[in-house]
Amino acid sequence: MGEKISIIVPVYNERDNLERFFAALAEVLARSGETYEVVFVDDGSTDGSSAYLESLSARNPQVKLIQFRRNFGQTAAMTAGFDFADGNILVAIDADMQNDPADIPPILAKLREGYDVVSCWRRGRQDPWLTRRLPSQLANLLISRISGVRLHDYGCTLKGYRREIVQHIRLYGEMHRFIPVYASWAGAKVAELPVTHHPRLGGMSKYGLSRTYKVVLDLVTVKLLGSYSTKPMYFFGGAGLLCCSGGIFFAAWTLFDKFYNDVKAHRNPLLLLSVFLSILGVQFILMGLVAELLIRTYFESQGKAPYIVRKTWNCPARPSGLNARSQPT
Repeated sequence: MGEKISIIVPVYNERDNLERFFAALAEVLARSGETYEVVFVDDGSTDGSSAYLESLSARNPQVKLIQFRRNFGQTAAMTAGFDFADGNILVAIDADMQNDPADIPPILAKLREGYDVVSCWRRGRQDPWLTRRLPSQLANLLISRISGVRLHDYGCTLKGYRREIVQHIRLYGEMHRFIPVYASWAGAKVAELPVTHHPRLGGMSKYGLSRTYKVVLDLVTVKLLGSYSTKPMYFFGGAGLLCCSGGIFFAAWTLFDKFYNDVKAHRNPLLLLSVFLSILGVQFILMGLVAELLIRTYFESQGKAPYIVRKTWNCPARPSGLNARSQPT
């Protein structure tokens, strides 16, 4: 045991479930014998959840409460929970009673096997098929294919993390679901664990089809930041060279039509396409140059290194060279 466990619970209008949830969570944690804290993050609730959580935290010193002034979304709530948690192991779970607190001990056991992230899989998911499960299945396939991190269920809030993995990850938008992707790209060991999923008995679901397009847009952002954050010219420059090559090809085709098929250049639509692709290609290359300047300013102004070190032996606290000069003390 030994390690302190922090349970992160984002809450938004879950008053109907909070009492049952905390009773079940407290029972599981008491049986486990773990040293723990529960960090509730009230994401601007308006249904009485805030008053209950205030009372709960006043009665129980193991309960922390962070209240937002308004609803900022689950990603912001998760980030606040990570920031205010003291534990070495962090477990995020929803308060809607669809995640089962009884699955927390197996998550802890998996982390202690040597994994850095445990992503849970709602294998028998109890949600409507058309509006919840189908979009989720499609999103999971898309995320796995693009990120290269093969998981069945990115959308399950119930996950376990080691603190050193998440403390360097900055989350925006709806990107909390991509933490296993970020962690894997940083060299973390990611495991998947099937867990129980219950139908919602109280309150209203905060998820639906409207979130699908947000997930897709965030996935594009994650892919670009993950694959090209230190070399944006490779992406923009590659697209630029492709467009320029297309412009040259269609220009040559235009000349071929003029001299061999007697098609006047000003009447040939391929000439316009050639000019358009050439201009677009130059713009992509210039965007790549601007992105290179921005990314270098980002790393150098904040003292960030373009790498992550797992462990060192017989090394000073800071590396020598540019990063040592730029890192704050």
